[in-house]
Amino acid sequence: MTPFPPVAAKGRKRRSPNYTAPGRKADAGRVAQPAAPRPSRRAPRERPPAPWGRFPLVELVVLIGLILLITGFVVGEARGAVLIACGLTLASLAGLELSVREHVAGFRSHTTVLAGAVTVLALAAGYFLLPSSLFGLNLLIGVVVFGIAFYAFRELFKRKSGGIGFR
Repeated sequence: MTPFPPVAAKGRKRRSPNYTAPGRKADAGRVAQPAAPRPSRRAPRERPPAPWGRFPLVELVVLIGLILLITGFVVGEARGAVLIACGLTLASLAGLELSVREHVAGFRSHTTVLAGAVTVLALAAGYFLLPSSLFGLNLLIGVVVFGIAFYAFRELFKRKSGGIGFR
């Protein structure tokens, strides 16, 4: 024999739908409806489909980018640097395409990534168009472009996702 008595279960017991409490009359014409199952969580949505169908283009481009990266490290010298730059560019573009597709469909928010990509383009344009003495102005332009792009991409995602700011 244990020194402690068993603990009673918390909560009420579930009773059958035909149960009538003592002292109450059962409704003769009423049929008890079973309770509807509560949804535990929202069903996960599928990623938006690629415009080119089921062909794994993004995965193949990332694979080619990785091959170029590895080849660039092995080759070394100036040719290796070009291969590394091409590999990074290809892999980044593949990831950016997936981010744009998911963001525009309202599947998942990629606001910061997309605003950063626009900022990199603005900084690159400023690097080639502005004199090097205006480096601080170029950085200021980059900060402003990032802020505007972040706000615009966030509002776009809110519209596409039904008002949710991030997911």
